[in-house]
Amino acid sequence: MKTFAIFFAALLLFTACNVGTTDTAAQAANMDTLATAYPWALLPFNKADSSNPVMQPGTNVFYCPITQKEIGWEAKNVFNPAIVVRNDTVFMLYRAQDSVGKPAGTSRIGFAWSVDGIHFNRMAAPVLYPDNDVFKTYEWQGGCEDPRIVEDSTGLYYLTYTAYDGNTARLMIATSKDLLQWRKYGPVFGSDSTYKNIWSKSGAIVSTYTNGKIVATKINGQYWMYWGDKYIWAATSTDLIHWHPVTTNQTENAGYDSIYAAANISRLKIAVPTRKTFFDADLVESGPPALLTDKGIVLLYNSRNIKTIGDTTLPEGTYAASQVLFDKQNPLAIISRMNTYFIKPQQPYELTGEVNNVCFIEGLAQFKNKWFLYYGTADSRIAVAIKNTP
Repeated sequence: MKTFAIFFAALLLFTACNVGTTDTAAQAANMDTLATAYPWALLPFNKADSSNPVMQPGTNVFYCPITQKEIGWEAKNVFNPAIVVRNDTVFMLYRAQDSVGKPAGTSRIGFAWSVDGIHFNRMAAPVLYPDNDVFKTYEWQGGCEDPRIVEDSTGLYYLTYTAYDGNTARLMIATSKDLLQWRKYGPVFGSDSTYKNIWSKSGAIVSTYTNGKIVATKINGQYWMYWGDKYIWAATSTDLIHWHPVTTNQTENAGYDSIYAAANISRLKIAVPTRKTFFDADLVESGPPALLTDKGIVLLYNSRNIKTIGDTTLPEGTYAASQVLFDKQNPLAIISRMNTYFIKPQQPYELTGEVNNVCFIEGLAQFKNKWFLYYGTADSRIAVAIKNTP
């Protein structure tokens, strides 16, 4: 009887969270239900519908050093931002895309700021972009994509981002003291010949969120990072620059498909797998830097649904977001995982764009006694959802 009661409660929760509705009160009630069911999770978040999207494509022009032409570098899309809070101001490093480069336009990282977390001013030129440097071979023509940012104990910022050459995505690292001038270091796995040139994305470094700062924090003498799309894998580092993927034996991964079996990727230790019949059946991908809390490591993550193997109530290809809890002493050990999403596409700007049906979370900040979660909408705009503390 107890087993049936637990199953029935879970079914009610899942059904409530999948009811298609635009009613704000109903959505808030669903969020409160999730927050009760998963007390370790960072919930509830509510979309700032009256203000969203908070960032749209712009008219700024930039002189591209490679083409030696002026480019409307953010004219096509803006999405997937990283967030920093500094001196009572929210700073956003966002992905912007033009309509020129291959395959769908070159991406560059723009810079914006806000004193309320909603209304942003932006710089006219990007702060990180493909250039005539030693990293051009990785970054041209696809560009620099999807930043995530943390800092160390000295206040030096570390930016993980994806370089795309039109064929292979590679996870890269750069540092800055002021968020404007960036020193590129190249691929995060550059010192590991086995994994230097594999497809890699979305580096979410485990950090402590304190007083608005996101500070990378060692666990048992090492920094940890969740990364990847399809599955979420893990990597470790002693200096936040040079990273090494966590590997395992092929037998452990035998139950998973081999779509990334080349280049020894089948040896990578899967930290977060996909789940058949769920909203995250086809793909999982890291969100903002992971939170080290008293209850464990909370990773907010993105997912993609395919109806034939996943959630039949969601449109094909839907990107929704969920959360998973790891042991704070063992970043590979899952303690708990949400059985549903906490945010999904509902608004017109989330449903239609460069890629339809997308809410892709990437920037998280503590600001003015609230949590601000910034996300890309349909790979075209930027929106925010807000949680009151605690």
